[in-house]
Amino acid sequence: MVPILPSVCERAILEQFLKAEAMALWAVRSAQAQDVPPGVLQFLRRHEEEEAQHLKQFELLLGTKSHGKTALPRVPDQWRVLAVHLYGYETLGLEFARLLVGLRPDLTSIMEDEEVHVGFFEQEVRAILSRGGLAAEGARQAAQAWRRRLPRTVDRYLHDESLAPFRDELRQHILGVIDARFLASGLLVSSQKQESSVVMPVGEESGAYSVSESNG
Repeated sequence: MVPILPSVCERAILEQFLKAEAMALWAVRSAQAQDVPPGVLQFLRRHEEEEAQHLKQFELLLGTKSHGKTALPRVPDQWRVLAVHLYGYETLGLEFARLLVGLRPDLTSIMEDEEVHVGFFEQEVRAILSRGGLAAEGARQAAQAWRRRLPRTVDRYLHDESLAPFRDELRQHILGVIDARFLASGLLVSSQKQESSVVMPVGEESGAYSVSESNG
């Protein structure tokens, strides 16, 4: 069950979603420059349009502008790795969308868009895994590496003081949901599941889909 937050947390969740949408927009643009399957490229173009619309909506709600980038973020150039990254961050974004809808039911359409994005990349990940061989192994290795970095990313998303009383519960819930998705998709097996209760230090803010660091 998605934790229900009090109204005092609304602005913090909105602000984090604004950052996430800005990062997702730039990451999707960067992904289009990579060697991806034709059907994926078409989806990414539509995805970019939707993220741009979401970004404008959140900027209006908050009365602020997201920080622009002078260069596109780095993303993996191998599709089997890039697919895992996009799937992971879309899944993370969906969990924050669900938290947001608990506070703002009028924004349900954004959560529904996120569900479509997650579903698409999950399908692509399953297709990679079904082929077996080096592609499947590379995807699983990418998932393990991405999952090891996830707690630090979640901690950044939950840094606002208004979220402090709920931070542990939210952290455990988000990591648990993503673990369940990765297990169900075949990206992880139970022996590879990370311990979600381990507290990792909060790192510095950095690029959304960068190879070296992540955010969603």
